[in-house]
Amino acid sequence: MQRRKFVWTSLTALPFATIIPPPAWADRSPKGFKASAGEGRFHGHIELKGVNRNVLDVKVSGKDTNGDLAIFEQTSVSQGRGTPLHVHPGQDEVFTVLEGEYAFRVGDDRYRLKTGDSIFLPRQVPHAWTQVSARVRCW
Repeated sequence: MQRRKFVWTSLTALPFATIIPPPAWADRSPKGFKASAGEGRFHGHIELKGVNRNVLDVKVSGKDTNGDLAIFEQTSVSQGRGTPLHVHPGQDEVFTVLEGEYAFRVGDDRYRLKTGDSIFLPRQVPHAWTQVSARVRCW
């Protein structure tokens, strides 16, 4: 009896399958790509000249993932500076230090990251970072 119910439900739902739009990942390219060292995928080096002197190289763009993921390499020479305490309502962040040292605040916790260390910053949790060393690079 369960099999008959399953078949009936599947057949009656079939016409609706053509109405529902495909998931966002269906529009992604099935091809991989290489992001070369010292290069950004789009727009070359992006220089930020606000509070921090940073250069960003976009390695994986939201264009590549329909807005699901972005990865960039950041190089900064703004010792003693960083970001104010802020929140991302819909995005998690991950930092991996490639060179140098950072101080992070995540909620009420404080962390010191050196070359090779990584940190996860969950969405909706206030966080900030400060560049400790003269030069830093991170993903």
